[in-house]
Amino acid sequence: MANEELIAALRDAEAVRFGEFELSHGGTSDYYVDKYLFETDPRCLRLIAEAFADRVGNEKLAGVALGAVPLVAVTAVETDRPYVIARKKAKEYGTAKRIEGRLDDGEEVLVLEDIATTGQSAVDAVEALRDAGAAVDRVLVVVDREEGAEELLAEHDIELQSLLTATDLLDDR
Repeated sequence: MANEELIAALRDAEAVRFGEFELSHGGTSDYYVDKYLFETDPRCLRLIAEAFADRVGNEKLAGVALGAVPLVAVTAVETDRPYVIARKKAKEYGTAKRIEGRLDDGEEVLVLEDIATTGQSAVDAVEALRDAGAAVDRVLVVVDREEGAEELLAEHDIELQSLLTATDLLDDR
């Protein structure tokens, strides 16, 4: 059953919009989930942190920059666990790291992400973490838009779990 309280919070934050939108992968959609509106709303953040915490095992947490950083930070506080940040590419200055934070070789990591559409950004983050020595087999997202992310992640031996799906979110539209 969908998390009705989270759905209501996303709608109250006006994070679910209808119209014609171009998505980051170039496709279009008749709805849009504005992650910046729900990630800057304290009620949404609290509900997401609590729901993510219920699904976290013994893994270290990782957030995909930039969108999942607030999500992994509040979940880290909720679970009292440290986290790392997976950048889209290595910094071109300073330490030139792609993974920020402490990560031990062979450490199990759970990737947190805001929205899964094609799943490519999650796959990229998992591959960066694996290249850094992490063991990653699961990605947890707030919303799965059900547009192929689960299948793409499965091709990379990654399980996609979501708090909500597009079906849940748009059920009474």
